Amino acid sequence: MKKVAVLTSGGDAPGMNAAIRAVVRTGIYRDMQVFGVSHGFEGLIAGQLTKMSLGSVADIIHRGGTVLKTSRSQAFMTDEGRRAAFENLHNKGIGNLVVIGGNGSIKGAYEFSKLGINSIAIPATIDNDIVYTKSIGFDTAVNTALEAINRIRDTATSHGRIFIIEVMGRDCGEIALTAGVAGGAESILIPEIEPDLKQVIEKIEMGIDRGKLHSIIIVAEGVYPVMELKDFIQKNTGHETRVSILGHMQRGGMPTAVDRILASCMGKAAVDYIAEGRSNAMMAGYDIRIRPVPLQEIIRGSKTLELDLFEIARILAR
Repeated sequence: MKKVAVLTSGGDAPGMNAAIRAVVRTGIYRDMQVFGVSHGFEGLIAGQLTKMSLGSVADIIHRGGTVLKTSRSQAFMTDEGRRAAFENLHNKGIGNLVVIGGNGSIKGAYEFSKLGINSIAIPATIDNDIVYTKSIGFDTAVNTALEAINRIRDTATSHGRIFIIEVMGRDCGEIALTAGVAGGAESILIPEIEPDLKQVIEKIEMGIDRGKLHSIIIVAEGVYPVMELKDFIQKNTGHETRVSILGHMQRGGMPTAVDRILASCMGKAAVDYIAEGRSNAMMAGYDIRIRPVPLQEIIRGSKTLELDLFEIARILAR
């Protein structure tokens, strides 16, 4: 009987629980023994493995976060840490590991595969910065940001204010760009494009000239200090400007239908891949059509943001 372990690693993302559920139930359906690892790679080093049942994953598909818990493990980055993790799996006769997480987690899975453990990755990160695929959690994060934009626009309109909304995505502007376009933001600042503060002011003034007294500026975290941007806008427009930082609320909450379905399809595909005797790949896809991509290809790749959407935002935000 094949044995499979599953863990979640790195930052949590809505939909991780749906992926865990799919791995466990597909594994049991295929007559495999499935073990859940608590607290990611850190728990794997500590030997925190529990045999899972159908009931272990009941009523979790709608829950945010991860029932297996997660962590960022410095120890797993060392040869000694990975060797300890390997021994814990080897001693239980487990030869397959499903890793649910982002770029760092996938890199960890690749390094671990070199020890002889069949490592299968499922992309889960709200940043959506993994090549060849949409990541579990991104759709929920965008909709969380969009809901905040909608609510803030109400108060911005009522008071005639300019609002700067900072969203997550230090190295990738996917959330800012997608939520900004969907929310009708006047300006969007992302790490992939050098901030043009002159253009930000121009767009605000264009709106003021036609009687518009409020504006929404979306900023990906780390692109530009939002309090400095606030002072700059107030100084150059004379209009009251407020800042709202969404922060980690974008990681929490119930996953959307899109994320639940994507996670379910990827989780099932991961176990099917193992059952076929195949190894060391990430499950990639944008909907129900999932395909395997070798881990080595994933870690060597670099995702490029589709900037056509930025051009759409530039034209429509007037």
